[in-house]
Amino acid sequence: MDIKKKLRLYLDEYLKPVKMRAIRNDFSGSCGKECSATSIAAFINNNKGEETFQKKLFKLIDERNLKDSEVYNKVNIDRRLFSKIRSNKDYHPSKETIILFGLALKLDEEEIEDFLKSASYSLPMNTTFDLIIRFCFKEHIYDVDVVNSFLYDYNCKLLGE
Repeated sequence: MDIKKKLRLYLDEYLKPVKMRAIRNDFSGSCGKECSATSIAAFINNNKGEETFQKKLFKLIDERNLKDSEVYNKVNIDRRLFSKIRSNKDYHPSKETIILFGLALKLDEEEIEDFLKSASYSLPMNTTFDLIIRFCFKEHIYDVDVVNSFLYDYNCKLLGE
């Protein structure tokens, strides 16, 4: 089957409208004594066990026996940005940057989800852009130009712009 037709079928199957829900703005008094600074800090410390994006990136590069330059050159990521990521453990990259690294590292669908999660992102099933990106990882399509051609066909923002 033609890959573009396969993408169209994938989008038709998974792209569903999102139901909006009411947002509650009444926060006064809902927390009580449990929300002290000490309890919040304890909660954060007890639940902050996952690897950071930075650690996960360099672990994946090492596991694949790649050179840093191979990774950032493959998807046209600036060397200075890569250096900033390496030297600043608190650097928070854009979702697009993580997707580009995922393409360079040839991650599968589950791996890109985990990689995005390490920087507090995801690929929800309710936007065309995210579904196209998910489709490409699912189908092992790692060429940025091919991914961008799919995004272009559906009037989505291109990677690396």
